[in-house]
Amino acid sequence: MKTTAAEAVNTCYITSTYSTCSVEEIVAAAPNGYRWFQLYVYRDRKLSEAIIHRVEALGYKALVLTVDVPYTGKRRNDIRNQFKLPPHLKVKNFDGAIQVTEAAAPEEYGIPANTLDPSISWKEVYWLQSLTRLPIIIKGILTKEDAELAVEHGVQGIIVSNHGGRQLDGGPATIDALSEIVDTVQGRIEVYLDGGIRTGSDVLKAVALGAKCVFIGRPAVWGLAYKGEEGVREVLQILNDEFRLSMALSGCRNVAEINRNLIQFAKL
Repeated sequence: MKTTAAEAVNTCYITSTYSTCSVEEIVAAAPNGYRWFQLYVYRDRKLSEAIIHRVEALGYKALVLTVDVPYTGKRRNDIRNQFKLPPHLKVKNFDGAIQVTEAAAPEEYGIPANTLDPSISWKEVYWLQSLTRLPIIIKGILTKEDAELAVEHGVQGIIVSNHGGRQLDGGPATIDALSEIVDTVQGRIEVYLDGGIRTGSDVLKAVALGAKCVFIGRPAVWGLAYKGEEGVREVLQILNDEFRLSMALSGCRNVAEINRNLIQFAKL
């Protein structure tokens, strides 16, 4: 399991809303892990409120509000592969609360297409702040304008993310969007990055451009497919070892010495 692998190497684990293990099962499997919870806002606000109260009681440390899926993008690989949730699995966090069907809507999870609220706006941040004391991290920021709005609305951090490149064809790579967002935020809140991290040198580049840390998705899945929990631990250890090697070869004795001078941009 990814959460036990993350606990073993002292790494933050963001629990998916659509996990096939419940938030309670995840905590039971890795009781000493450091966890955030990835949150969507539903048309039925009581669904969102209920899961927020559950994760807060379980000791989750932050809410990661995902804002780049007002509608599910046209994920051609999933369509081509006819991907959907296997029949022996189900979305545990809403077991019985949402009617799950065999139809793939929104695509891979079998959740009715009209469940998510596409009309959410910045006022939902204030609504969340009224419900919980947990820090709120906005996931899905790609422009300096939205980064500034995130600061103005009092969130504690943002994740520069394009949802794995699966939402909008032609959207910017997160590493390309990172610099102007960091320059806009100017240290007022923390900035993180996901998308495209495959090697330790990728981590070094993101940190050099101002990311406080990075998150990974696909590499963890590859590790699971290879050897389950042990495979995920190996992936995390490889990234850590490569990051340290990249630091050493760049002349950095510690993370504080990593800076933008390490990055050379291609001239077009």
